[in-house]
This record gives sequence, C-alpha cells and structure tokens, in this order.
Amino acid sequence: MGSLDDWSPASWHSKPIKQVVEYEDQNALSSALTKLSGLPPIVTPTEIVKLKSSLRDAALGKSFLLQGGDCAELFSYCADDPIDAKIKLLLQMSLVLIWGSNKPVIRIGRMAGQYAKPRSSPTEILDGKEIPSFRGDILNGFDPAHRTVDPERLVTAYFHSATTLNYIRSQLASGIADLHNPLDWGLGHVRDQELQTKYSQIVHSISDSLRFMRTIGADTAGQLQTVDLYTSHEGLVLEYEQSLTRRLRHPAGYNSSSPSPDGKGWYNTSAHFIWIGDRTRQIDGGHVEYFRGIENPIGIKVGPSMKSDELIELLDIVNPSKEIGKVTLITRYGKDKVESMLGSHIEAVKSSGHIVVWQCDPMHGNTHSTPAGIKTRSFNSILSELSSALEIHKKHGSFLGGMHLELTGDAVTECTGGSEGLNEDDLGLNYTTYCDPRLNEKQALELAFLVAGHYRENGHK
Repeated sequence: MGSLDDWSPASWHSKPIKQVVEYEDQNALSSALTKLSGLPPIVTPTEIVKLKSSLRDAALGKSFLLQGGDCAELFSYCADDPIDAKIKLLLQMSLVLIWGSNKPVIRIGRMAGQYAKPRSSPTEILDGKEIPSFRGDILNGFDPAHRTVDPERLVTAYFHSATTLNYIRSQLASGIADLHNPLDWGLGHVRDQELQTKYSQIVHSISDSLRFMRTIGADTAGQLQTVDLYTSHEGLVLEYEQSLTRRLRHPAGYNSSSPSPDGKGWYNTSAHFIWIGDRTRQIDGGHVEYFRGIENPIGIKVGPSMKSDELIELLDIVNPSKEIGKVTLITRYGKDKVESMLGSHIEAVKSSGHIVVWQCDPMHGNTHSTPAGIKTRSFNSILSELSSALEIHKKHGSFLGGMHLELTGDAVTECTGGSEGLNEDDLGLNYTTYCDPRLNEKQALELAFLVAGHYRENGHK
C-alpha cells in the first residue's frame, strides 16, 4: 500500500490505464492543460470538507444521500431552464425523502462537470463506416463530423462547469429553495393526480409546521431559506482532474487523515465529489492511483464483477486510515444479481473495519435494448433493485445510505413504466438522451415517494 509520500497529482501516469484518451495533437493538449492549471478552483476546500462531514453522518445512518442528474451532460445543458428543472427536482425529491426518513438529506447533482462517458468500444459503425465513439462533450462531439478528440474541449468543459455551478449558487442564494415557499415548487410535467395529491399533502404538512414555529417564535428562518447542493462527476479524464488538483490550505478545524507540516492538502477543485467507474477501478490502475491522494470524498462503483477481497483491497488503498464516510460505495448489480451479491459485500466491508456510505445505483445494471435497438430501462426493474437493496441492508444490520439516479427535470420518455405507464412504443415521443436513458421528473419523484414510504413503514430505520 503506497504512502502519500510517493503520490502526486501526476503519479497516475506511471500506472496502466483503461479508457485511455489518444490526443493526436500533443502541443494543443499541453497548451490546454497549462491554461487549466492556471484557472481558479471551481469549488473550495471549505465546501469539500463540509460535504465530507455530512457524508460521515450518512455512513453512520444519520442522514441520506440523494445523488442525481444526467448520464452525460452536454455543453448545451448549460442554460437556465434545464438547470432550474434539475435543482427543483432534486429539492422536491429531498423534501419527500426528509418527510419519509426523518433524516437530513444530502443533495449532490450529477452536474457542472459530468461531461465524460466511458465506452465499451473506442469506435462504432455508423452508416457502414467505422468512426470514433462519442465520449462526452469534454472530448469530442456527438455529430459524426466532430468525433476527433479535441484538447480545447477540456478548457470549454471547465467554463461550462463553472458557469453551471455559478448559476446554481446564485439561484440558491436567491431563494429557489426557501422552505417558506414550497408551493412555488410546481410539479411541472407531473400530471398524475395521485402523485400531485401526495406531494401537496407533504408540502401542507411542512407549511403547517413552519407556521407553528413562526407563531411560537422558533422560526430559524436563515436555515430554511437555502440548502446545500453539491456537484459531482465521474473522474474519468485524468488529465483534466490533474490540472484542477491544487495544494490548498485545510479549512480551520479540519483534521486531515494525512496531516502535513504546511497545513495543506491536495484538493480536486473540479467538483465536490468524484467517483471511479466500474470500468476503471483496477487495483493497479491509474484511476485508483489518482484517487488515493485527494482530500475529497470519493465514490467507487461496485458492479457484478467485483470480488469481496478486491473490494477490501481497494478500500485499503484509497482510504488506509479508514476515515468514516470518505468512501461511498455505489452498488450497481442489476435487479437479478443484487440478491446474490450485496449481502456478501456488506459482510466483507463490515469485517474490514471500513465504515462507508452504501449507495444504490439502480440504473446502470438495468439497461436493455428494445427489438428496435433503443436503449431503455424499466421503472419496475429500477424499483426492484432499490427495494431489494433496502431489504438486504436491513437483513444484514446495515442501512442504505443513499441512492444514485440518472434523471432529468424534463418530460422525457426514455425509461418505460411508472404510474404514467410508458411502454416501448412511447419511447420515441421525447427520447433526447445522448447516452443512457434517464428517469423523467414524474418517475424520479415517484421513486422518492416509494423509498420514503419504505422508511415510514419501517419506523424510519
């Protein structure tokens, strides 16, 4: 297990790497990375440490982590309407989850940086011609004419991330999340009467509580006017992550698990939270090497091929001091494999002494293609994996600390099922994703209600 004495933001170059990016123009790459290295941080150590502290609570069962957003953000999503729709949806879902679990909810968007996508093949056949696969706006364009990797896109990704987060911050500061006005959170595209009614009842119950607090003079208005919304993405393109990794002073009162004489540490300032994908979690690989040196809380995707001993070895490498909540394990087995795999992983982690945030990603293991070749996911399969995870954790004396969803605030038709009964014939109505299918506003809110219902039925455990 390497100590941090031999780590640097560039030490990953000495390791083999999956999902490698071939840049044709090395001079252009060098110029883009030099530019990135001189730009200001997008997020700060104070924010990162605040999230870390909240995730410690989630690991100990005192709060719940809601993480959601696009599969692959496009630069064109950097506009007020799509960002507002996602903020509102995450707020609505968290309101429902707080009502259900009686716990604070930590909100992390898959936004302001989720521009890279791992692909199973570097090329694809389009109209009989082999072309490079679309790897996300940070590397190349979806249009077949723009598939050459362009290093300048790394800099463009920075500015789109910074602009998105700037708008999120200004909207939160301007009261978009003020709990005194929850009725301003219109349900938008949700036309389902039962869902509207359920949501309205929760909103009324919160409004009544707030009115009561105001009447008796216990109205802590300052805390009710805004919320924290953190950003996250998969740390896939390590050249980009390295350029935004800065040696910065630790916030006052923060005890780093690897203290240094200068009171500073290495912070990834591209986002508050980044994760290692299921395709890039090799023990001796470049991604694990990079991730082990940063102060940020990190995620690791845990798929069906993960062996228990490999999982523990990974945890020992990225979190040797066993800092509570430093690592979020994002499980993505698929509804048919969760029963046979999750329990043994829970027991292995328990025995190792690591205390992690267990988060269920019920999306990635449940993707399939229709006979017409359209990628989709069934709402019932997503719900099935999530329900199984809740029960399995309970059975093993553990608890589900969060859920990780691909969703959008738009009325898309990309996943089948849910109360509006979308079927495969409806997918063409509004199928706009450039990568994986996302839950629409209604399906995502419905999922939040079902999880909240589980908590209420089980006495908030």
